[in-house]
Amino acid sequence: MQIYTVQAGDSLYTIANAFGVDIEDIITINELPNPGQLSIGQTLLIPIQGGYHYVQPGESLYSISMKYNVPVETLARINGIPNPNQLPVGVPIYIPQQPKERVDIGAYLDPDITGQRSVETVNEIGENLTYLNLFSYKMNRDGTLTPLFGDEPIINAAYEDNVVPLMVITNIEEGQFSTELATTILSDPNLQDKLLDEAIQLMEAKGFLGIDFDLEYLGAENREPYNEFLRKASEKLKSEGRNYTISTALAPKNREDQIGVLYEGHDYEEQGKIVDFIFFMTYEWGWSGGPPRAVSPLNEVRKVMEYAMSVVPREKIMMGIPLYGYDWTLPYVKGGQFAKAISFQEAYALANQYQVEIKYDNEAQAPYFNYIDEDGKVHEVWFDDARSIQAKMDLVKELDLKGFFYWVLGREAPQNWVLLQENFIPNKRIM
Repeated sequence: MQIYTVQAGDSLYTIANAFGVDIEDIITINELPNPGQLSIGQTLLIPIQGGYHYVQPGESLYSISMKYNVPVETLARINGIPNPNQLPVGVPIYIPQQPKERVDIGAYLDPDITGQRSVETVNEIGENLTYLNLFSYKMNRDGTLTPLFGDEPIINAAYEDNVVPLMVITNIEEGQFSTELATTILSDPNLQDKLLDEAIQLMEAKGFLGIDFDLEYLGAENREPYNEFLRKASEKLKSEGRNYTISTALAPKNREDQIGVLYEGHDYEEQGKIVDFIFFMTYEWGWSGGPPRAVSPLNEVRKVMEYAMSVVPREKIMMGIPLYGYDWTLPYVKGGQFAKAISFQEAYALANQYQVEIKYDNEAQAPYFNYIDEDGKVHEVWFDDARSIQAKMDLVKELDLKGFFYWVLGREAPQNWVLLQENFIPNKRIM
């Protein structure tokens, strides 16, 4: 696949003609709802074998060969380059199709988002997944769990595609993560035993193969109690002939002593010793209640991953990728109107509707744009496109991680799934 960025004057006809492909193939792969209307800066996936790299200032054939893991001699030969030391800026270098890497791929599914399409969603993309994290079973103050009702058909759909279903347990109370609820459970061994015993009974009844603990906003006071709880949970999940997996979802830290109730209760190093793997939530820098910025800026994601790798074995690290963007109404006022979560396709539709240029932040590796609505209000939209998704996938490869996961299924992102299949083969843990 070639990632192409729409330029002024482009049309689908001129783009298809330039690459020698059928217009309908471009429309189908990118799921373009209005093929006659493109936005400057919009990315399109072009179905060709391999792809082209356009030489940037300061690049050499050697640096390009290192980026794509293709020998300099091969690039020089197939591109007819007589002098590899002289590469004009902007020249396209053809990159042959690369072998796909095998990794673990997970995705969270929240029936509150997917609704009646939950099973259909799993059927559509299950071939791409190793794990399906069902969000969520909520812990209660008496040590019981509030089940996720109606999840059996979703679990069955996961099995049909050899996807491992994971029970996600959260400390959500009245719609929010609760420090007080977590403290109640983490400070009482009897409540912990009750909760874990009920969880195991539900797993055995429904077919879950592991638990993913997503306990957030714990505060420093719960840091070691959470570690102790995880040790107990691991022992129970792997005793009496059981071999369930145990994982955690952790907030994105770039250092051990990061301040904040969201971060202080999460001990990267110790949890890396206890659990089988960790879902690092590398998103929400740009969030609905905050100022406009990239949801998952690559420069920040890299910092988190580099810190994680310094204390956690990389074969236990799953990097997060968001499947959503945000539409902020300006001016941003702290405590004011929250941004609206949107899909990547909705972002494109907005750019097309208001005929605005999509810009790209090279540091964050993320697209964004502004538009003025019918009421005269200015909006700022940040989302992900083929360029930013590929950049995240390249980081997974570069760092040789266990794999990556998505938050959250249910919002349209067709380019993502095409790129996933171009880059990776998902490991299947059940056959």
